[in-house]
Amino acid sequence: MASTTVLLVGTRKGLWVGRSDAERRDWSWSGPHFDMEEVYSCAVDTRGGETRLLAGASSMWLGPRVRRSADLGATWEEGDGGGVRFPDDVERSVERVWQLVPGAEDGVVWAGTEPGAVWRSGDGGATFELERGLWEHPHREQWGAGFGGQAFHTILPHPTDADSVTVAISTGGVYRTQDGGHSWEPRNAGIRAEFLPEGEQYPEFGQCVHKVARHPARPERLYLQNHGGVYRSDDEGGSWTYIADGLPADFGFPVVVHPHEPDTLFVFPIGGSGGRYPPGARARVWRSRDAGGTWQELAEGLPDSFYVAVMRDAMCVDDHEQPGLYFGARNGAVWGSADAGETWEELVRDLPDVMVVRAASVAD
Repeated sequence: MASTTVLLVGTRKGLWVGRSDAERRDWSWSGPHFDMEEVYSCAVDTRGGETRLLAGASSMWLGPRVRRSADLGATWEEGDGGGVRFPDDVERSVERVWQLVPGAEDGVVWAGTEPGAVWRSGDGGATFELERGLWEHPHREQWGAGFGGQAFHTILPHPTDADSVTVAISTGGVYRTQDGGHSWEPRNAGIRAEFLPEGEQYPEFGQCVHKVARHPARPERLYLQNHGGVYRSDDEGGSWTYIADGLPADFGFPVVVHPHEPDTLFVFPIGGSGGRYPPGARARVWRSRDAGGTWQELAEGLPDSFYVAVMRDAMCVDDHEQPGLYFGARNGAVWGSADAGETWEELVRDLPDVMVVRAASVAD
């Protein structure tokens, strides 16, 4: 069966939708959707044999909205009030939707927001309910905010256990529920908070985690890009092991797992102090095929003068048998590889500041 590859690119001034065939060489683009609105999150939901696009847009006039499309972006709809709103007894306002993730159950969509809150939708993203167990957690008042704000930027529903969800916030760290959100426990043992004084750098919570990823076939294994450090957990966050040896820098934002190989992951290292751009200003993706034991530089086709960063959600992989890998940068360029990172080409340029990219293959 023929398939179309869909690539969503969320920027600080709208969303672009790219389409290609399975070869992923020639692309057509539509956009901007939601012109001049910040798009920090998006998703391609292919559950149930249908394709639905989701986008978390923030309008300076209307505030945050979760928008949905069933026709690859030709038309969009949203729930009342944008779908994500604090209940009347909570005196806060949602500022941005940082994460949208289809859940393990049909119709379930998870959202992560700024201020730091997690939300669950049971109707495909039309309406969302606040996860009060996390919002009312005793740690919440002590969570800090990174330079980009305080937000839940990682939500990992367990692929087979609907009651288990792992989340991460900057700055607060990793938390997990196993009882459907009634209670949440921190899962940060072994993650270093390098910005804290000596002797206090391994707290129970408070780490500036940048992104966490996992493979659905091996859900107990997690990979984490920290504010200084790349880590692996083999017990779903119960303990973490540093795996950045061999990288040119251990600071970065995204971490991505190969869709068919649980031991293969990708990162995009940048400088942690001074300029937030790749070491030597050379755009490079780094791949490990042994769960972080060793690393290989992927460079063919990438530029050697690249003074910009790739943000936490601006790197992704599609689900083709030969997967495509993508990243978008703060200079408005989006790069793609149709061979899992071996070779690269620029897919589009001169967009606004790229915040998020998401890709999937969909049946024609």
